[in-house]
This record gives sequence, C-alpha cells and structure tokens, in this order.
Amino acid sequence: MIHPRKPETFRGDGITAPLRHVTFRRVWLAGLFSNTGALIRSVGAAWAMTQMTSSADMVALVQTALTIPVMLIAMPAGAIADMHDRRIVSLISLGIALTGASALTAFAWLDMVTPVLLLAFCFVVGTGVALMDPTWQSSISEQVPPDALPAAVALNGISYNIARSVGPAIGGIVVATAGAVAAFAINALLYLPLMLALLFWKRVTQPSRLPREQFSRAIVSGVRYITNSPSIKIVLVRSMVTGLVGGSIIALMPIVAQDLLHGGAQTYGVLLSAFGLGAVIGALYIPEMRKRLSGEPAIRACALSMGGSLLAVALSRSLVLTAAALVLAGAVWMMAWVLFNVGVQLSAPRWVAGRSLAAYQAAGSGGIAIGSWGWGNLADAAGVETALLASGALMLLSPLLGLWLPMPRIGARGEEAEPLEDPDVQLELAGRSGPLVVEIEYRVAQENARAFHNAMQAVQPFRQRNGAYGWSLARDIADPESWTERYHCPTWFDYLRQRNRATHSERALEQAAAAFHIGSEPVLVRRMLERPFGSVRWRDDNPGHSENAVLLHENIPGRGH
Repeated sequence: MIHPRKPETFRGDGITAPLRHVTFRRVWLAGLFSNTGALIRSVGAAWAMTQMTSSADMVALVQTALTIPVMLIAMPAGAIADMHDRRIVSLISLGIALTGASALTAFAWLDMVTPVLLLAFCFVVGTGVALMDPTWQSSISEQVPPDALPAAVALNGISYNIARSVGPAIGGIVVATAGAVAAFAINALLYLPLMLALLFWKRVTQPSRLPREQFSRAIVSGVRYITNSPSIKIVLVRSMVTGLVGGSIIALMPIVAQDLLHGGAQTYGVLLSAFGLGAVIGALYIPEMRKRLSGEPAIRACALSMGGSLLAVALSRSLVLTAAALVLAGAVWMMAWVLFNVGVQLSAPRWVAGRSLAAYQAAGSGGIAIGSWGWGNLADAAGVETALLASGALMLLSPLLGLWLPMPRIGARGEEAEPLEDPDVQLELAGRSGPLVVEIEYRVAQENARAFHNAMQAVQPFRQRNGAYGWSLARDIADPESWTERYHCPTWFDYLRQRNRATHSERALEQAAAAFHIGSEPVLVRRMLERPFGSVRWRDDNPGHSENAVLLHENIPGRGH
C-alpha cells in the first residue's frame, strides 16, 4: 500500500549543506575529476569509432558497451554493496575501471585498436563503473545525515554534469589536438584522486550480530524486497521507459554533430557541454521544483520538455539552436533522474539500499543501452533526423504511462526500527536450521473483521519483502473470532533477520493490526521447525532436544513477530 505523503523539501542550508561534511566533500571533489575524465574518454571513444566506421549503430554501441554492464551485473553488485565494506568494494571497482582505461590507452598508443576492441575495453570500464555505482550511491547516506541526503544525491548529479559541461569541451580539444589516445590516458589518470579520497575515508561500521548472508540468498532477498515494494517497482518501470525512449539524445549526438551540423570533434564537444550545462542548471533548480511539484506532475513536466527538445534537435541545422535545445534537454533529463534516484533511496531501508539502487540503475541503464542500440539501427535505416523525431514523439506520449503507474510521492527514508530481542527457545538450533514456520494467532471481534483483514493486507507485503514467503491469513470457521497469520522463513538466521528488518512505519502497521486483538490473553506466536519426512535426527542422550520436536512459542503483546 502506498500512502500519500507531503513532498519533502531540502532543509539546512540547501543544496550545498552536504559539502560541510569532510568525507562527502573530499569524495565529491575527487568524483568531479573522475567524472571529467570519463566524459573526456567518452568523447575520444565515440569519435574514434566514427573515424573507424561510418555505421551509426556501431557509434551508438559505444554508449551501449559502457552502460550494458550496469543492467547485467546490477543486482550482484548491489548485493556486494550491502554485504561488504563499501569503501573496499569501491576501490576494487575503480581498479577494474582503471585497468580497462589503461589497456585502452596502451592499445591506442600502439595503434592496435579496432571497433571490436574499443567496444570490449569500454565494456571493461563499464563493468568497473557498474560494480561501483550501487556502492557509491548507497554510501552517500553514510557520509551525510538523513536530512541532507536529497541534497547529497542532487550534488552527485551536479558533479557528473559539471563534468559533462566542461569534460566534452576539453575532450573535443584533446581529441582534435592530440588524438583519442590522449583522451584515454587522461581518463586513466583521473581515476587516481578518487581512489586516494576513498583511502582516506575512515568508514565507521556497525557489525551485525548475525553472520553475513550468503551471496545467492542476498540476491534473492533483494529481488523479494523489490518485487514486494510497489513504490520501487513503479520507479523502476518509469526510469526504464525514460532511458529507453530518451537515450537517443546521448547515443546519437556524435551523428548529430557530424551529419546534421556538419562539424567535427569540437562541435561534438560543444553539444555535450551544452547538455551538461543544462543538467547543472536542472540540478540547481531541483529544490525549487520539489517545492512546487512532486511525483507524477514533476516527471510529466520533465518528459514533455524532453520530447520538445528532441524534436528541436532533430529539425535544427544551427549549432546555436541545437545547443539551446540541448541545454533544456540536459536540465529536464537531470531533474528526472534525480527524482528517480531520490525516490529509490528514500523508499529502501539501509539493509537493502545497495540492491534497490542497483535495480534502479539496471532499469535506467538497461533502457539507455537497449534504446541506444535501437535508435542507432533506426538512424542507419532512416536517418538520424527520423530517429530523433520518433524518439521525441514517444517521449511526449510517455506521461500517459502515469495513468497506470503514477509516481509515488517521496517521504522520509524508512529507517529500521530498534532491533528486537531474540525469542527464547527450548530447542537446539543452528543458524541453518529450517525451514521455520511462524503462526500468529489473533482474536478479533466479528464487527472488526473487515477492518482487521484490511490491516493485514498492509502487513503482508512488508513481511514478504523482508524475507518471509508463503504468507497466508486464515479464519477459523468454527470460531469466527480466531484468525491465524502464517508464513515461512528458510532458516533460523533468515527468520532473525526478517523480524529485525522492519522499519518504523512497518512496525507501526504490525502494531495497528495487533491492536484489533481482544481478550485477556495476548497475541500468541508459534515458531515451528518444519522437518520433512525422513530428515529427523534424534539425539539418544537428549531426545527432548530433537529438531523435530516441540514448537517454539511465546505470548507477545504489541511486539514484532
């Protein structure tokens, strides 16, 4: 269930407030250098491809090679971000990107780069970025306080788009004067400041009292959380559609510079700079926009503006007019993606933040990657003008999706409630003991049956997204006041994790349902170890502690189950 909330505005001193925090400021500045290097490399790679082949789809595949790894490894990357030290994961990810950039530089220096090799090295660099993205994004909340999180997310976007506004221009100059190899070398060198900033980050961690989840189970937990979170699912679909339809502007920009404006590398750099400048303007305007619009109206306004900009770029033959359209396109593109990003960050609790952001990045980047390939093929078949006109028309129609999947309003981030004490048990259990069956018995007055049932429909999705499966609610036909909630957890440790993952709002829903309970006895919770036939292991010296034995139960008034 999605509850409407008032839009949250930036507090403190506005968008610059996160820069007061030393770690965030240091990483942000280093990231600015890294992003600038990445944009310089993108100019070099795209232009190098245009020099090796006249095929528009091969040029568009450069963008696909850089973004497709995000879609392919996003969920494993998100699980790694949630399971391991995010600082170490970031350093390893940067090492992979640095290796790919260095190898590309060496091959270009030796004049051994072919279109296939260029795409392969771009894929390696993209893999490093894909592994780092969910780690980077989810670590923002560790570097700034919660009230500064939206501003910090926007500042990260500003960092990239400041780089976009100057990096392509620098890249165009570098490529025009020193060739693509110089652009690749600068990209490799500018990864180093960010690696140093991460080395200086003294990350404070709170070790869990439970062992780390297995990698495969962590992925399953992330998928289960996302599939049972309506707000996150809506953001994923909308971001994928935006990337799929609007990604043409990024993928086809080298062709726009060459075919529509009859320019060279410097013209391409100017176009990218205009897009980046618009993105910076858009990011700076986000606090004001969120005061006036939120959720669906904001995304609708961005989509309509983006569609108009695409049509203008398709029809323009003037560098000034095209650059002006790209400034607007960059502004609304930036605003839409920040709204998507903040929507996910503030919808997911910390334990699954990396996996949720990874899914969002996979959806957006996957849309851009697939769209880039499709728009490149259409440009080959019908021309770049036709491809951009089609993209613009579809972008103008995309707000219709909001009739079925309206963007949720953004509220405060759901933080985990205080951990519960482990239940008392009279059975020897290992962490892997399971499956565990949980039954919660309520007594509800018959006149409150419908209201209780509705309350339990709100309990179901948060039980499932936190790790429970096979959830059901049953009413005793012989005793209509008796209701039984039932669900499974794979193991004892999974159950302990599930009962302590609830956020404050989810714990409130649980307590609201328990408030319908009547009678002198509190809500009864039974925890039973399910043992398939033939799997029972008795201990002769202590048969009372067999794993097939008694149920584990307790009476819990108003506590988590």
